[in-house]
Amino acid sequence: MKITVIGAGNVGATAAQRLADKELANEVVLIDVIEGMPQGKGLDMYEAAPVGGTDTPVIGTNSYDATADSDIIVITAGIARKPGMSRDDLQNTNAGIVKSVTEQAAAKSPNAILVVVSNPLDVMTYVAWKVSGFPRHRVIGMAGVLDSARFRTFISMELKVSVEDVSAFVLGGHGDSMVPLPRYSTVAGIPLPDLMDQATIDRLVKRTRDGGIEIVNFLKTGSAYYAPSAAAVQMVEAIVKDKKRILPCAVWLQGEYSLSDVVVGVPIKIGKKGMEEIIQIKLTADEQAALNKSAADVKANMAKLNI
Repeated sequence: MKITVIGAGNVGATAAQRLADKELANEVVLIDVIEGMPQGKGLDMYEAAPVGGTDTPVIGTNSYDATADSDIIVITAGIARKPGMSRDDLQNTNAGIVKSVTEQAAAKSPNAILVVVSNPLDVMTYVAWKVSGFPRHRVIGMAGVLDSARFRTFISMELKVSVEDVSAFVLGGHGDSMVPLPRYSTVAGIPLPDLMDQATIDRLVKRTRDGGIEIVNFLKTGSAYYAPSAAAVQMVEAIVKDKKRILPCAVWLQGEYSLSDVVVGVPIKIGKKGMEEIIQIKLTADEQAALNKSAADVKANMAKLNI
């Protein structure tokens, strides 16, 4: 198994480190346009291997030749958010970056599965799918995994229980119109509405929607990377180990949930082929309306692209 991570910034480098620590590949390639940065970070990670007791080399490079025949490609390239910026503010710049890296990577690894992390996530997943020409099951965006992790964290903090006992689902676009589903969120199997009042649920839902900007406002000069990289690696692990995990991910819909020609987060079964099935759960009228609105926001941004 060979895995390439495009973008050696905070998200990409942290993802590469996690992939190596978990020994999910025989080789992890870390590529970036900045000369010397991926080489230095890759060597630093490889030198940590004897301490961690792992044998996965991390190869830093500026050339896509080194990425050839990758099984999985994680795309993290792009600029990060700063205070006052929405994910959508990144669109024009990051669309050009994701288009370029996808073209180069797909040419070298035509059978790879793409895991997209760059923001705005849903639109960048569309760019990667469109540019690569890959079938939709091999282009998957990391959105709901991260948003659900944030929701689970806030539920755990509120109830003072282990995050291991908390399960949560967040659907829709990776932005202000994301759709957390309290009805499908549980603590040790107990539905969330049985454990807290609606006002508390609404507060945690809002904090989940604002989870990214909350961190951006703390950091001032960057955005989150520990949780996003962990979410991406969870997806990669499900593919590598053919785990058949049910995870909320951003994929190109063709009629599922009554939505077509849009990338939006829904529950999927993820295994060695990438997206192996879209799981269609029953939504209330209000939940479907919220998902429709979220999809409409993504479509509106997709329409602004020139690719």
